[in-house]
Amino acid sequence: MFSRRNVLAVSAAGAVATAAHAASFGNPDQPAQGAVNAKAPGNLRDPGPQSKAIGNQFPSAQTPPATDVGGMPMDWASFNNAPKRIQNGGWARQVTQADFAISNTITGVNMRLTAGGIRELHWHQAAEWAIMTYGSCRVTVLDAVGRPYVADVNEGDLWYFPAGQPHSLQGLGPDGCEFVICFDDGDASEFNTLLVTDWFAHTPPEILAKNFGVPAQTFAKIPLQNLWIFQGTVPGDLASDRAAISKTGRVPPHPFIFRLASSAPARESRGGDERIADSSNFPVATRIAAALVTVRPGGVREMHWHPNADEWQYYIKGKGRMTVFNTGPNAMTMDFNPGDIGYVKRNLGHYVENVGDTDLQFVGVFRASRYEEISLSNWLTHTPPALVAQHLNIDEATIAKWPDNAPGVMPQS
Repeated sequence: MFSRRNVLAVSAAGAVATAAHAASFGNPDQPAQGAVNAKAPGNLRDPGPQSKAIGNQFPSAQTPPATDVGGMPMDWASFNNAPKRIQNGGWARQVTQADFAISNTITGVNMRLTAGGIRELHWHQAAEWAIMTYGSCRVTVLDAVGRPYVADVNEGDLWYFPAGQPHSLQGLGPDGCEFVICFDDGDASEFNTLLVTDWFAHTPPEILAKNFGVPAQTFAKIPLQNLWIFQGTVPGDLASDRAAISKTGRVPPHPFIFRLASSAPARESRGGDERIADSSNFPVATRIAAALVTVRPGGVREMHWHPNADEWQYYIKGKGRMTVFNTGPNAMTMDFNPGDIGYVKRNLGHYVENVGDTDLQFVGVFRASRYEEISLSNWLTHTPPALVAQHLNIDEATIAKWPDNAPGVMPQS
């Protein structure tokens, strides 16, 4: 007969044996996770109420890989379901921290202006960074020492306006523009900005008269409500606008725009490329850095992390799948489509895989003056090989074949 102690010992041994059998390469956790472990009939069925149209966009949430573990804050949001504020001349929609809890460093705005559509003269309490995703736009800005600037931006170009510097945006022909703005504050709002029409309407007429040195009646027809976005006439040629504002001849020392998409790649491989804009090559951008990443079909944005800032991502085209790794361990995989937003906290490991049959392109935005990245393969290939081999049970000859140049994007093997 078995004693109670013997029974417990046998039970414990059986549990250990079962655990050891279940944990395997690509399926490491206890209790075992993932569809690969679903043996019971109907285990993967979802017979309850659902929207298949939405669910089918997120296969990694419906059936996570067995390597996902624990629980992490949702790192997915989208402009696709953000309400638009539509006016004559364009529209805008935004995703702030109130909508996307994890995003405490960046607010994202998606805006469209018609040809001639004007985002009225205004300024912000946060720095504004933007990337053009369609068409052409004319931007104006006055810097902190009174030097004016005007330029045209096209698809793939950036602009940056420091906090407090007044500016305007206007769509050009033939079909206006669309762009994505990032503010360096998760609580900032495009719907709550400092507007020139609001200030005029809420200043006594006699003060306006004294300020501008003209009769108060001059301001009798000013708008009593703000314009925000409104339809104007398509502006003339850029040279005429530049001549009109050059009253003193002074110009800012650095441009407020940057041609990111046409810049030389910082890293390039058969798998794709990465273009960087930060204060080293875009000097005016002292608060926001960015990386425009293109991943070819089957390629992967290599495993890495960013030591100096959270990453706010905007997916421009293609289909991506990202896994984020944290202590715990915790790991979560999500799918991303055009118009979606991703977010990765500083120092958390992640990769982005192209799971479609066309190029994947996204931009990563960082509340930092410079772009910083640690490549996992670059770290391990610059660590003594014997030390790495003892950690991973991989021989040194194999480790010597790993990329040792931080390639950025790896091609399909």
